[in-house]
Amino acid sequence: MEKKIKVGIVGGAGYTGGELLRILLFHPFVDIQFVHSKSNAGNKVSSVHKDLLGYTELVFSGELSSDIDVLILCLGHGDAKKFLDQNKIQDSIKIIDLSHDFRIASPDNDFVYGLPELNKEKIKEAKKLANPGCFATCIELGLLPLASIGKLNNEVHTSGITGSTGAGQSLSPTSHFSWREGNVSVYKAFSHQHLKEINQSLRQLQSSFDKDINFIPYRGNFTRGIICTSYVKSDLSQEEARSLYKTFYKDHPFTIVSDENIDLKQVVNTNKCLVFVEKHGQNLMIISIIDNLVKGASGHAVQNLNLMFALKETEGLLLKPAGF
Repeated sequence: MEKKIKVGIVGGAGYTGGELLRILLFHPFVDIQFVHSKSNAGNKVSSVHKDLLGYTELVFSGELSSDIDVLILCLGHGDAKKFLDQNKIQDSIKIIDLSHDFRIASPDNDFVYGLPELNKEKIKEAKKLANPGCFATCIELGLLPLASIGKLNNEVHTSGITGSTGAGQSLSPTSHFSWREGNVSVYKAFSHQHLKEINQSLRQLQSSFDKDINFIPYRGNFTRGIICTSYVKSDLSQEEARSLYKTFYKDHPFTIVSDENIDLKQVVNTNKCLVFVEKHGQNLMIISIIDNLVKGASGHAVQNLNLMFALKETEGLLLKPAGF
């Protein structure tokens, strides 16, 4: 590609904005035109995202420019819709939204749900894209192969623990270091907002799925990453299940099925999702792991950008985890 993709970023001062910048600054086919932040306008990007010191001289802008090919929204939930209502974006500019504002299908929603392992061909043609949620991505990638052959016929039990960056940059009582360190807690039991998009995705492959997903999310005492463990009654043997999962993901470069148990450090700082399946009596256990800021947010957005602009899916995303 001779001409670089011109990218504008709105909400660039938060965790997802910083992670997006970290990836896009080293993407060979991207040129960042502006990073919008009202509260930081005029400040150097590296004064907020200190890991970028020496890598960029970009300055936060308080203005928008239409001289872009794609606008990426890293705004809080509810704020993306408000932003698009208040700002007219030219039809020629593609949009990638990282909030949950457009993930659920409706007659007046023209956004494509951006899970490449489910909607790759639709993503390639998309003008507007809703990036999936972090827990949703992790759980969906653990369950979609079963739905693809109509094998989700019983209720699903899922637990998942996420790092503190999943709560965003704004401080709250449960995100302070003194509370989080050495501590684990349950939140939004059975009612997490990502359940709607998880059910939507599973029913896309298995329309008959009408069972409960009993999801217990945990706040973890670490910075980044998600590990989810699901189990469901299944008549598949362990060998059949592993074969199914490997076949389902064979054309998806970032979702990898492991024959051995997996751990979180294998994916932190990468766009990978690792999946491990194991049979226990009548139950099939599925462990799935991602980095909540990369495959769970900003890396996933870049993966979708690559597909939307006919680039190699892995472009700019071959990131190495820190093993120790």
